[in-house]
Amino acid sequence: MKAKVSIVMGSVSDLKIMENAARFLNEMNVPFEINALSAHRVPLQVAEYAGGLESRGVKVVIAGAGGAAHLPGVIAAVTPVPVIGVPIKSSNSIDGWDSVLSILQMPAGIPVATVALDGAHNAGILAVQILALSDEELMCKFKKYKSGLAQKVLKANEDLKDVKYEFKIDRQFGYE
Repeated sequence: MKAKVSIVMGSVSDLKIMENAARFLNEMNVPFEINALSAHRVPLQVAEYAGGLESRGVKVVIAGAGGAAHLPGVIAAVTPVPVIGVPIKSSNSIDGWDSVLSILQMPAGIPVATVALDGAHNAGILAVQILALSDEELMCKFKKYKSGLAQKVLKANEDLKDVKYEFKIDRQFGYE
């Protein structure tokens, strides 16, 4: 089995965020790999890694980094494989904004799809959506996942009927 998704982070300290993508990929039965590489500390290894993604069969990269978060952009500059960037609020971060802007503000020609600060779960979801475009079985699993999200919301709304207040009026969805 070969990895279809490569999760890469600037430091192993980012694992607590990036494992949210790994969990979702695992839940969807998508083969993935996880690596820690720094665009600033080992740039040659990052270029080598990124240059070999396509030949290894990787279809999507999820790259997370904090601070001056250049890792997703450097990877995107070297590979034709789509890159999803996860800005991470790290210990050296300026409230996360430096990470967000470093990933979001890529120059023309080097796109990085960017999710919310610490949004690795959504990065995993987006990776699955990309893969599902050419994989009917995965698309079925993903549709089931989305349906489950809707059911959770509907159930939660139903459960709210049990919350009692003197002036609370229960309203049903729909048009009146």
